[in-house]
Amino acid sequence: MRHGSIPGAHGRVRPLTLLGDPILHTPCTEVTDFGPELARLVEDLFATMYAARGVGLAANQVGRSLRVFVYDCPDDDDVRHLGHVVNPRLVSTDGVVLRGPEGCLSLPGLEAGTERHDEAVVEGFTATGEAVRVSGTGFFARCLQHECDHLEGRVYVDHLTGWRRRRLLRRAARAPWA
Repeated sequence: MRHGSIPGAHGRVRPLTLLGDPILHTPCTEVTDFGPELARLVEDLFATMYAARGVGLAANQVGRSLRVFVYDCPDDDDVRHLGHVVNPRLVSTDGVVLRGPEGCLSLPGLEAGTERHDEAVVEGFTATGEAVRVSGTGFFARCLQHECDHLEGRVYVDHLTGWRRRRLLRRAARAPWA
């Protein structure tokens, strides 16, 4: 594989947006310009995700309110899924609902048992405007739902209730980045 074909190899690591920043709680804007600026953003998202050791990253997590996310995430069978989606729509969720550990680069060091469907399908476009359909199961389905939530202005904390939510918010308030 040539160095230039590795996602993020030419990207710039951007600062992460952390819980509490209003951009994480505001629905993102549709992408209308599929030009070089979008390609740079996708490259920067990959570079930032890898630097932070994540499996997915949405544009609002680096301060850009655009409907774009990247992923490099295994499913439960350890099959690697690598790509990006522009203007994604979560078109279906199916299968059983499982509570599993979920973290987020915008809440570094924290995780909580979060309920998600075991299957998910996302449709959207590539950075060059080609239609794309991404199907995931298991952990990858969780990733797809998590990233689509970001673009709708939601974080995984919003899925928590009761003591799980209270405990995570207390831990977030005491976190060194808070």
